Amino acid sequence: MDEDQLLVQELVRRVARERVASRAQEIDLTAEYPHDMFELIKELGLFTLPFPPEYGGSGSMLSACVAVEELGRICYNTAYLLVVQWVPIGAILAGGTPEQKQKYLPGLASGDLRSALSLTEPQSGSDLAGIRTRARREGDGWRLNGSKIWCTNAGMADFVLVAARTGEDDQRGKINLFIVEKGTPGFEVGKKEEKIGARGIPSHALFFDNVYLPADSILGDEQTGFRVAMAALNDSRPIIGARGVGLAQGAIDHTVEFIKSRRAFGQAISDFQGVRWMIADMEIQTRAARNLVYEAAKGVDLGLKGQAQAHLSAVSKCHATDTAMKVATDAVQLFGAAGVSNEYPINRYFRDAKVLQIIEGTNQIQRNIIARNILG
Repeated sequence: MDEDQLLVQELVRRVARERVASRAQEIDLTAEYPHDMFELIKELGLFTLPFPPEYGGSGSMLSACVAVEELGRICYNTAYLLVVQWVPIGAILAGGTPEQKQKYLPGLASGDLRSALSLTEPQSGSDLAGIRTRARREGDGWRLNGSKIWCTNAGMADFVLVAARTGEDDQRGKINLFIVEKGTPGFEVGKKEEKIGARGIPSHALFFDNVYLPADSILGDEQTGFRVAMAALNDSRPIIGARGVGLAQGAIDHTVEFIKSRRAFGQAISDFQGVRWMIADMEIQTRAARNLVYEAAKGVDLGLKGQAQAHLSAVSKCHATDTAMKVATDAVQLFGAAGVSNEYPINRYFRDAKVLQIIEGTNQIQRNIIARNILG
């Protein structure tokens, strides 16, 4: 890290400990959207962090990963607030028209607007080409019909970027993103899902019943907008790895504090060799994951593109989130019976870790990307 990233780390680490830590457990238990944490991030001006200076950012994916890691170390849900704001900013910045950028980016960057991205359908989670939600041309605009599931932040969003099939036939693969604003007739946000993890940032089903969208609602142009936006989302994948690193480090922090304060058979639990080896392995894997994430983030900052960056991003996301799951599982084991009690925070690290292995491209999909890059 350079001086700028060290300053980001120092600031976010201090804020996380002083202002976020006291709220983390309550956010998870109540599963209520943390408006106060959103306002805190807005106050700090972190929403634009990975984006160009003209939008108030640092232009550094590594800085973004550092911020997410430090927040995620304390509170998964507060870190998630950054990610759900960054996804639509990145998509519009990469694939949008000048008019769309002018209309939406200032508000997203300041936090005065909130958005969400909706790709997933019951039959097409990892298979984007299998999307069935349909946008058909009608005059100068589009008519949208279909449904989505697991749209995170939809309940708070002023607009949603919705992936829908276009073209004149039902052929797979003709996909575009559409900007669907809150309150558009025929657009309905379903009930909040009950989740085991990531509970503070609700996810919803979406329904589109003959929704009319004007011509300028399609993101960018019909030929390249979706491809460019999705490439930008691939570049942001190290951020998901950073969430895994932060979660793993937070689990280690809680576990070390717990085992040093508990005694059994006349000695501290932390003095047993088997326990010490477990802690050592947790530390080794977390440090390895951090270095992989930082390498992938630096690749983005240096302008690495295509297969090379996709490979780095897939490796870092897969290893970091698998590490988060392994470290959190071992942490629960070291807590013993206390690990499954809501009185202690470690069980939320365990539940949140499982979410990370699934979202933003499952780890099985990441392994497919890695193997394809190696084997063809």
